[in-house]
Amino acid sequence: MLAMGRPKFGWGGGNDWKVVVEARLLRAEDQLAFLGVDPVRDDVVRSLDVVRDVLYDNNPLLGRLPAWWSGWRVERSWRALHEAEALLTAADPTLAARLPAIRGQVALALAATDTRRVELEKIAAQPTSGERAVVLEAVRATLDFSDDAHAAARALRNKLFIGALLLFGLNTLLGIVGFVRPGFLPMCVDRVDAPGHLICASGSTAPSPADVWLTQVMGATGAVVSTVVLLIRRRPSLTPYVMIGYQAVIKVVLGASLAVIGVLVLGAGLGEGLIGLRDQAAVLVAAVVFGYTQQLGTRLLDNYADKLLDEVRPLPKSESA
Repeated sequence: MLAMGRPKFGWGGGNDWKVVVEARLLRAEDQLAFLGVDPVRDDVVRSLDVVRDVLYDNNPLLGRLPAWWSGWRVERSWRALHEAEALLTAADPTLAARLPAIRGQVALALAATDTRRVELEKIAAQPTSGERAVVLEAVRATLDFSDDAHAAARALRNKLFIGALLLFGLNTLLGIVGFVRPGFLPMCVDRVDAPGHLICASGSTAPSPADVWLTQVMGATGAVVSTVVLLIRRRPSLTPYVMIGYQAVIKVVLGASLAVIGVLVLGAGLGEGLIGLRDQAAVLVAAVVFGYTQQLGTRLLDNYADKLLDEVRPLPKSESA
């Protein structure tokens, strides 16, 4: 049995993934103890050592941001753990009894025409050494599918982070411009009950420094409503990369931007005949509605993130999932 340690929780993904890795590490160690003398034993030990180094060693403070961005701690530990599990599965003395379950898992990742899956289906009781090699390659391919999904999830998370920063910077710039030069971004519309008279977001009859900031706040408020829907829809998960926070931030900052654009559109008269505003409350409500409309675009992002996280979910999946 390898020496036990205490998990170190740092950046590199949500900490919950370490709970799953540690549990599967202990299970792999138990399987290794019953393996006896086997040519693959040293390879398994080396892989498990890598997992323990990542899981239990301290992560230097200066290295946490690069580790979080690159995801090397998450992906290195999972790839090493998967390699150990694949080797242990192929060398398992009770492999014949486990073949039905292995075939079911392989079927979720490999196409029916994949030669590794085809050859796996042919294996009968008491696999030979050659057939164990077939099992090893099929299990490796299945686990590689999950490992590749880890990298895709990390890439999406990083894109969401950069996108949120850019939108936040844009909103800040718009707010500063609106504060310094209120007339450059007028958050005002023509009153439907008094043509030729303006009503602005702050309630004044002329652009004021607070208009853009107030419009952005109301747009972000509308976007927050959609984040509540996102939280309700999201299933509990122990995936290494947690997207929901980044998705929520994207919704909020995008909602703030769309609110400014929407009020500008109304102020330009492009909604004339469709929307009529008569007071400050109506302008603010319009900003909230425009902020919520970001859901039309980010819903596609939410669906893609859900699909991607399902592929990296460490819990067992079923054919009906």
